[in-house]
Amino acid sequence: MNQPTENAPAAETGQQEPRLGNWREALMALIASRIALIQFEARDTARQRARRVLSIIVAAICLFFTWALLVAGGIAAIAAVAGWPWHWLALAAALLHLLMALFLTSGSAKASAPAFPLTRAEFQKDREWIENFHKKPKSNT
Repeated sequence: MNQPTENAPAAETGQQEPRLGNWREALMALIASRIALIQFEARDTARQRARRVLSIIVAAICLFFTWALLVAGGIAAIAAVAGWPWHWLALAAALLHLLMALFLTSGSAKASAPAFPLTRAEFQKDREWIENFHKKPKSNT
């Protein structure tokens, strides 16, 4: 009388539910670990981007003040000493500062490591695991 009937749920028989539960727990643990990895790398990437933006802002402020000081004091002094027209000196200083700005911005735009390297590697491993899982014949044990 204790034999399960055909209509008895799998939870009462205790045969399939533990396997399904373990599979679900493993999948949820996998998803949770990937989400945690993404959060970790997102924070790291955000810090790197914030540093880069801050350095660009500081460089722009320095360039502005350098330009302003050269225009205000240097151009007039050089023009008085050399006897050249001040407007040509101002144009030469502007060109010099433009070249410096291009150099500074090209240095910060150099190629960096791709974002989320650990997450990409783990997703690649997951993809390979799933492909191998589907290729393996299922055993009856």
